[in-house]
Amino acid sequence: MKILLIQPSGTVHRYRVGNFPKSLRYSPLTLTTLAALVPPELDIEVEICDEGVQLVDFEARPDLIGITIITGTALRGYAIADHFRRRGIPVVLGGVHTTLLPDEAAQHADSIVVGFGEETWPELIRDFKNGQMKKRYTALKSPSLVNYPIARRDLLKKDSYITTSTIWATRGCLNDCDFCSIPATWGKNFYMRPVEEVVAEAAALPGKEFVLLDPSPMEDPAYAKELFREMKKINKKWFGLSTTKIGEDPELMKIVGESGCKGLLIGFESVNQMSIGSIQKNHNSVDFYINLVKRMHDHGMGVQACFVFGLDDDEPDIFKRTVDFCEKAYVDLPRFSTYTPFPNTGAYRKLDAQNRILTTNWSLYDVEHIVIQPKGMTVEQIQNGLLWAWNHVYRVPSIAKRLLGSRTSTGFAIALNMGYRSYAKRLGEMSNQMLQDDVNEGIPLA
Repeated sequence: MKILLIQPSGTVHRYRVGNFPKSLRYSPLTLTTLAALVPPELDIEVEICDEGVQLVDFEARPDLIGITIITGTALRGYAIADHFRRRGIPVVLGGVHTTLLPDEAAQHADSIVVGFGEETWPELIRDFKNGQMKKRYTALKSPSLVNYPIARRDLLKKDSYITTSTIWATRGCLNDCDFCSIPATWGKNFYMRPVEEVVAEAAALPGKEFVLLDPSPMEDPAYAKELFREMKKINKKWFGLSTTKIGEDPELMKIVGESGCKGLLIGFESVNQMSIGSIQKNHNSVDFYINLVKRMHDHGMGVQACFVFGLDDDEPDIFKRTVDFCEKAYVDLPRFSTYTPFPNTGAYRKLDAQNRILTTNWSLYDVEHIVIQPKGMTVEQIQNGLLWAWNHVYRVPSIAKRLLGSRTSTGFAIALNMGYRSYAKRLGEMSNQMLQDDVNEGIPLA
């Protein structure tokens, strides 16, 4: 028996079509984890296809296909699923978007997996082999995370990523930012793997660096301190994510810096405090940002600061104010997106009630295109401002100013900046029409 697992990509990130370079691409964990969860006693051959780095073989004839989708890749995933089902190959859909809109996903699948897959995915495979696969498998409560299976990194196309050493320690988030799909999908819950298991897996990863993919591992400070004290002992460098809450605990920041952390992605979201309040991210304080970045630099950590444009209190000066902040604070790696109301989030409910959602064409929900009617600006102003910010902050003089001021700069930081410079230059080519037309790219008509 053979299973093919596919992770579709939207236009911006897709192999040969998009503009996302290798220098920005680390390997995802979803496919390799699903492969690890396949019951070993069933003697099943598993193949994975990450559409960000390779083409889907549309002539393949596995016994079963599993497709994981997020909102921005949902329509692409449905198109792929429909193709294989027309050829008589059963398809299972899972992932965040399937959990958010299960009835929609079910129209394109023989079965769907809603919620956590650690127990339901193996159950589905056993049922399928016995000819008893059900239409829906649901698990909204996290299973035990003890003795979690090690991801099947051996199945990856390794040369296509800057690193395949990706790992996770926690899942979920205790915050309730209105645009975030995490609380909408899993609720305001926080789950933690045993520290010793995470550290052992990190130590066994190839190379001297790894990426911790948790969206907010600092939510339980006691756990985080224990984890990163132990991480220090394996003498590896790592990159990860955090909220601004790391700045509220000087001891935690010191421990994280000493653990080998060389950079964190943090959602600053806006340099306008009114906008911060409108999205329920009340733990962020604009007045605190420059001090936070400086203290992180003092501990040897770079900062990837993420900002959202198109919030209700934004005005046309928001783009220049944000770029000016990035240069003044010496932000190592700025990243910009648009206010995107993913289904079933607080943002979606609010904007839908105000009749301000312009489209539910999910291919446009890649956080780089406008899908809502803004308040303080036009759609064109936001789209043009977004492109201006990307291209202005990744000019060579801006890169040099930010990295020299950061004092944490490495060859890796330079490579990431040049990667985003390339990404920014091509982003303007990715029009709404192109994204909509591209959903069926490469898929045979029959």
